[in-house]
Amino acid sequence: MTTLEILENNINERSIEQVVRCLEDGGLIAYPTDTVYALGCDALNNQAIERICALKEMKSAKTNLSIICADIGEVAQYARFDNQQFRLMKSHLPGPFTFIFPALSKLPKAFKGRRTVGIRIPRNEIALAIVRTLGRPILTTSVQGADADYRCEPGLIAETYAATVDIVVDGGRGGLIPSTVVDCTGPEPVVTRQGRGELEI
Repeated sequence: MTTLEILENNINERSIEQVVRCLEDGGLIAYPTDTVYALGCDALNNQAIERICALKEMKSAKTNLSIICADIGEVAQYARFDNQQFRLMKSHLPGPFTFIFPALSKLPKAFKGRRTVGIRIPRNEIALAIVRTLGRPILTTSVQGADADYRCEPGLIAETYAATVDIVVDGGRGGLIPSTVVDCTGPEPVVTRQGRGELEI
């Protein structure tokens, strides 16, 4: 396992490229977002998704999965939304929200059987640089830890995942409040988990 320090206000492109090569090879990363540290992989690599699901003891066919996209244009390749939902995303993203939409068929086999996908565009330049350089979304799920420090301190996250994650991106101490989850599959958006973001409609 490798730890790479990448500062949000001074993005090291070589380090970002190293992270992206890892993802292209099916690797797993731990990285900062605008809410909590997360585990990630190439969202179009089925084997990598299964690795993350096994790591978190999730049954992939029964677990909601979320992806980080570079922008709303990319979201349109993987999720279905109408004009009103587009405006909702545009007014809240980038930001600490996960929007749940009907999933499109371009997502890999690990998503089959699911009708929805969580969409994130975090306000974090490290995460966005990774996605932009990769050229496609990354799967995202929050890290787990014995206590708060093990969920927000990169060194302790590296200790926890030393045998299972390929790269830990050290972007400094992370947060502990997750994203606000908004279900957009019904006639009106519904907050199903109140997190860091405050939804304004």
